[in-house]
Amino acid sequence: MQPSLTTPFRIGDVEIANRVLLAPLAGIGNWFVRLQARRHGAGMAVSEMVSSFGLHYRNERTLRELLCLHPDEHPVSVQLFGQDPEVMRSAAATVAEAGADLIDINMGCPVRKVCKTGAGAALLSEHDLAVRIATAAREGGEIPVTAKLRSGLASGGREGFELARRLVEEAGVSAIGFHPRPAATQHKGKPDYALARELVELIEVPLIISGGLDTAEDVLHAYEASGADAVMVARGSLGNPWLFEQLIGRRTVDPDRDEVIAELLWVIDRGEEHLGPERAARYLRKFYPWYLERLGADKAMAAALQESEDLDEARRLVRGLEARAAAVAA
Repeated sequence: MQPSLTTPFRIGDVEIANRVLLAPLAGIGNWFVRLQARRHGAGMAVSEMVSSFGLHYRNERTLRELLCLHPDEHPVSVQLFGQDPEVMRSAAATVAEAGADLIDINMGCPVRKVCKTGAGAALLSEHDLAVRIATAAREGGEIPVTAKLRSGLASGGREGFELARRLVEEAGVSAIGFHPRPAATQHKGKPDYALARELVELIEVPLIISGGLDTAEDVLHAYEASGADAVMVARGSLGNPWLFEQLIGRRTVDPDRDEVIAELLWVIDRGEEHLGPERAARYLRKFYPWYLERLGADKAMAAALQESEDLDEARRLVRGLEARAAAVAA
């Protein structure tokens, strides 16, 4: 019998309160997105991809924004990408010094600009190098290291499956994040949970299943079909942090309008705290549609928020939705 998703588990020496995690979200998974997931019940959150080279060469923005950790989000994992073992060793030391509890190595990103550098999914065909990179991260950071992999490069490929075994046996990684779809399909195609189950039987560390988990039903099916030790939710949580509450049994009904509006206002406040009012006004435009869809907002409201260059104006528009709902109810 698989443990309940509410059961704690360990990655290395780090105890995780439950088996529902927030996956790394490139360009999105900053500290307040991770903190939001934790507020709503995620056992742990993983950061967006951070360049090992950016940390090694002390890039100011990388250090200030991408390696920004909130004291209330622990335990937290920082995901690194890169293709040079010694640079990864240096970056891992910086991440550990910043206070991260774990390091995750991205070995599955299919985006061309990442792969053409030899990082991400390109490592699925460079197993010796991948093992050296993971070993360097473990030695450099001296905290548990995990790796996130695709099942293979193209349909039918098992490169990620085979690499996962070597990462556990030779590099000493403490868990495997497994997305059982090939890199070539991006976010399309049917996950191969039978392959994930086969890997679960072969490795002695936790396997965390990910990929295409948009609803609570998707998550529960993936967990049971794969036999995984935990699940990792990504895009399904965007604008829906309440998904974590559903999965750990804290919620049985969808949030009402007031909850959604309050959450969006919280996001606006945290965005301003993270980036300042001017940059946040532009950055948050990617966030608004996720919440407006839940609120059933019309196209005019969506356009007004996208065009807003002032966060006070954005707050006024969002509070207008609240006032409009109250007027209709009256």
